[in-house]
This record gives sequence, C-alpha cells and structure tokens, in this order.
Amino acid sequence: MKKHARMNYPRFILFSFIYVFCANSAFSQQYDPGIMGTVNALFDGMRAGDSTKVRNAFALGSTMMSVPENPKDSIAVKKSSIDGFVKAVGKPHPDKWDERIYSPKISVDGPMAIVWAPYKFYLGEKFSHCGVNVFTLVKISKGWKISSITDTRRKDGCSN
Repeated sequence: MKKHARMNYPRFILFSFIYVFCANSAFSQQYDPGIMGTVNALFDGMRAGDSTKVRNAFALGSTMMSVPENPKDSIAVKKSSIDGFVKAVGKPHPDKWDERIYSPKISVDGPMAIVWAPYKFYLGEKFSHCGVNVFTLVKISKGWKISSITDTRRKDGCSN
C-alpha cells in the first residue's frame, strides 16, 4: 500500500501544479477589440458632433454619472440618462469636443466589460479638464454597447 501511495504522490503534485498555474489561463477572457472600438466610436462621434454615432455606442437605458473632485467646482453628483448628452453633442457648438483617453485598463467577464481610462478633455485646442472614465459595456446581438459611464473631473493634476 505504501508503494502505491508514493506513486500517486508525484501525480498529485503534477496535477496540482497544472491546476494552480494553468487554471487561471483557462478561465481568463480574451481581449475583444470591439470593446475599445465602441469607446473610440463614442469619442469619434463627439469630435464630429455626430449624435447618431454617439447614440449608437450606447445600449438602451444607459446612464451617465459625474463625480466632481470638489462639489464647488462642478454640478453635484447626478446620475442621468444619455439623452441630454446625445442631444448636446448634436447641437452646433463653436469648438470641437475632444476627449482624449490614455492607458486604458480593460477587464472582461463573458458579455460584460469594464474600461478604466484616464482622460483629458479639450474644447477645440484649449484644455478644459481631466479625470478618469469608467465605462461598463455589455455585449448584445449588435456588438459591444456602453451601458454606463461614470467619470471624475478636475482641472489640476492632469498629467499622463
């Protein structure tokens, strides 16, 4: 019996090693370029003033929320639908709305993804503010769509 037990011990170690070091890769999600494609389509639509392109980046019932660093600097935290934002993008405005994200971090679990991306926002070529965007996306029959955006906004400490 001891001989049999010793022979199984190396197998146990081998299978334990395989499970511990390979299981994470078996369950990890592969990056889908459609995730950032949707986020980039939103910003392309903003720069172009194209409300249809912006609306197409969102799932039905999507929401937006801004969290100011200092409530005196901005409107109080408020969750809202995207309708007002989409209309504002489509209205003529003198300066291009140019939101530039960098160093996005993406997490995926099946049909859900989160994108954490610092940004700088420019009105035309003039810097306005910076912060971090957190996009929650869902994959539906039409591809990846943004279901919510939460952002922070500040004017200082805006280096990348």
